[in-house]
Amino acid sequence: MSNATQPQDVAVLSSSKRGLVYLTANDWALIVDKGTRMQFKVGDCVVQQGKRTQGIYMLVKGMATVRIPRPAALPAIGPGEVCGEISFLDDLPATASVVAKEPVEAYYLDRPTLQSLFELFPHLGSRFYRSLASSLSHRLRELIGAVDPAKKE
Repeated sequence: MSNATQPQDVAVLSSSKRGLVYLTANDWALIVDKGTRMQFKVGDCVVQQGKRTQGIYMLVKGMATVRIPRPAALPAIGPGEVCGEISFLDDLPATASVVAKEPVEAYYLDRPTLQSLFELFPHLGSRFYRSLASSLSHRLRELIGAVDPAKKE
C-alpha cells in the first residue's frame, strides 16, 4: 500500500458514525501505520465463527455480512466499522462469521501490537475500548430490535 493511501484510509475510518467513534485522527494514523492492510475476495471469511481472531479488523472498503447461528436479519458492516471485537475482548472463539459480500479491505491489528500502542499512548487505549463498548451496544440494540436510543419515547 502506498503512503498516499494512508490519509484516505484515516479519513474513512475516522468519519464513520458506527465505528470506533472516540478515536482521534492521530489515533487512527497510528493504527493505520501499525496495522496490516488485508484484502478479502467475495465469499472469504474475515472472521470465522468458532475460531479466535487474536485481534480486530477495521474495514476501510467494501461491505461484509455478519452471519449469526440463529435465523435473524443479517447485519452488514462497512467502511469504518470493526469485526472480531468480541473474540478479541474475551479471548474466546468468534460468536459469528463475517463474510465479504463484495471485495473488502481491512486493517488487522493483533493483540501484542494493540497492547504496545496502548502502553505508548494510554489515552488511545481508553478511547479505543470506549469506542468498542459503544459499537457493541449499538449492534446489540440493533440485533434485538430495540428502540433507537437517540429517539426517546
